[in-house]
Amino acid sequence: MYFSKTAVALAAVLPLATAQTYTDCDPLNKTCPADTALSSTTFTTDFTTGSFSGWIATANNVTFTDEGANFVISEKGEAPTIETDFYFFFGKAEVVMKAASGTGICSSVVLESDDLDEIDWEALGGDTTQIETNYFGKGDTSSYDRATWATVSTPQETFHTYTVEWTESATTWSIDGTVVRTLAYSDAQSGTRYPQTPMRLKLGIWAAGDSSEPEGTIEWAGGETDYSDGPFTMTVKSVSITNYNPGSSYTYSDKTGDYTSIVVNNGTSSSSVSSTTGSTSSSTSSSTSSS
Repeated sequence: MYFSKTAVALAAVLPLATAQTYTDCDPLNKTCPADTALSSTTFTTDFTTGSFSGWIATANNVTFTDEGANFVISEKGEAPTIETDFYFFFGKAEVVMKAASGTGICSSVVLESDDLDEIDWEALGGDTTQIETNYFGKGDTSSYDRATWATVSTPQETFHTYTVEWTESATTWSIDGTVVRTLAYSDAQSGTRYPQTPMRLKLGIWAAGDSSEPEGTIEWAGGETDYSDGPFTMTVKSVSITNYNPGSSYTYSDKTGDYTSIVVNNGTSSSSVSSTTGSTSSSTSSSTSSS
């Protein structure tokens, strides 16, 4: 994602892209509280029913229609954003979304961790033929050469299913079931910049073309946003998350940010992650629905 750093104190009122660059507690630097985990294997939300269980609004509000959750920018400074109230540790996230139209408007689907690992989808309102995929490891923004663009038909007019499948060995981005990008662990600076720590899912819309943004951001966004062309609406119909390592919480056992250092408390053991003792709850293998 193309963004600049911002202060933690401003994060609640700033757009998704800038708010992403902060963390309440960076486990690479100090001991942090455990992250609340998705205790079941699956979580689904059907926004067409107005359901909001399992989500937190972090900037502005969303509204609901029979098409789903609407994220609307009507004027300068608005950037509706929501995030899950839990983390998951490797898995799959599927978002059925219709992106917003409008020059400089960015519709975002973001997975992000406490140490600023990140996996993105970003649709620009003025680009009717493609969507960006991107990733970051440990908040490293020393270069912006990780993005790729995938072909998609009329993303501002048509609902598409955008999927990220994320494991310790590779991450794939898919559109409507077709893989458009694969990132191997070893391809991200020998794994050191591979996203590999527990993530939350964030959904939001922001004006990357706002006149206050850096020139490079506005250029990336396709030009300056004219708010008189609005309102600009991103609609999310549904979300489905599969958690490959369910538990009660996740703990960083050291400051490496390596997936092998993550402890899955009260979860199932696997060859790739650590797990505290304790039986797996019945909900671990059942579905949790927010509808």
